[in-house]
Amino acid sequence: MAPSPKSTPEANANSNNDGKYPDVNWEEMGFSLTPTDYMYVMKCSIGEKFSQGSLIPYGNIELSPCSGILNYGQGLFEGLKAYRKEDGRILLFRPEQNALRMKAGAERLCMPSPSIEQFVGAVKQTVLANERWVPPFEKGSMYLRPLLMGSGPSLGLGPAPEYTFLIYASPVGSYHKGQRSLNLVVEEKQHRASSGGTGGIKTVANYSPVLNALSRAKAQGFSEVLFLDAATGKYIDEASACNIFSVKGNSISTPPTHGTILPGITRKSIIEIAGTLGYQELP
Repeated sequence: MAPSPKSTPEANANSNNDGKYPDVNWEEMGFSLTPTDYMYVMKCSIGEKFSQGSLIPYGNIELSPCSGILNYGQGLFEGLKAYRKEDGRILLFRPEQNALRMKAGAERLCMPSPSIEQFVGAVKQTVLANERWVPPFEKGSMYLRPLLMGSGPSLGLGPAPEYTFLIYASPVGSYHKGQRSLNLVVEEKQHRASSGGTGGIKTVANYSPVLNALSRAKAQGFSEVLFLDAATGKYIDEASACNIFSVKGNSISTPPTHGTILPGITRKSIIEIAGTLGYQELP
């Protein structure tokens, strides 16, 4: 990675450790937003390709009330992490896989998308610009949220005339902080995705429909919801925000990604690593 951009005086206002880290209690940090210094933004019009983006101070963005993302849910997001090693170096976890998944989703939603090189380059720039927010070794990670959305106005149903690719970052702790295991409840009435729909891409519209079932589950003391397939209601689909595996002996099993289940990058990595350790993947 190249050297990080210089921080502004305002960005260093709350720094400690000689300016290396901000004033954050890493031990108590959970999975919630801690605003960092910069975000990356790149725009293009329909029928064109993304070209040059830039880093700008983190903050609110302006959108038309008629934008494609607000009116028709024309948007995707990704999620990946950067980790600090013991020697201080920073590692990214397979960002090219997130780029490929975004391209597949963009095609489904009729949006242009950054190239793999543009995506990975933008992720690296965002990490380096916010380097002081990457937690110390084994104290957490930096979560990166790339967004691709129809930002131009579109009153009639159709692709937006303009698109925005944006990446922001936040230091985070464990998603399920304080929980040694998850307590799942099977949802039998509501379904997460159906065949031919958008369950296999990371569209923003996939997530709010699970909030009702998730809220009910948490009110009953459960930590997560396990959804069943919409066709028969007999087979495990996935949880509200993650894939699921079962392990028995030296065999592992996870529902196949046939259009209703998101092809998770952690999922793919587990399958690949498990194979090298002698585990057998069951269909």
